[in-house]
Amino acid sequence: MSKRKSFSKEFKLEAVRLLDEGDQTAAEVARELGIRRNQLYMWREQLRKEGENAFRGSGHKRYDQSDEVVRLRKELERVKMERDILKKAAAYFAKDVT
Repeated sequence: MSKRKSFSKEFKLEAVRLLDEGDQTAAEVARELGIRRNQLYMWREQLRKEGENAFRGSGHKRYDQSDEVVRLRKELERVKMERDILKKAAAYFAKDVT
């Protein structure tokens, strides 16, 4: 299995610039750079959508701790509620046994 190639931001910007210049077809630019033609179109679209923020890094979504904290707090509240219900149920059934 081959490892995915990764390209620098500068490489991607230059590839899109070559594509947009129009001196060569997308297939020619891709062949010259050793990438797929579709990849050129994807990079161009990403650059148009995100502008300066395009090609930020490894492709992994940046981890936001505040989202995780909110999720964990909700889960903690749910678990506490379940625990309290079980405590009350155990006390109720223990009362009937004696």
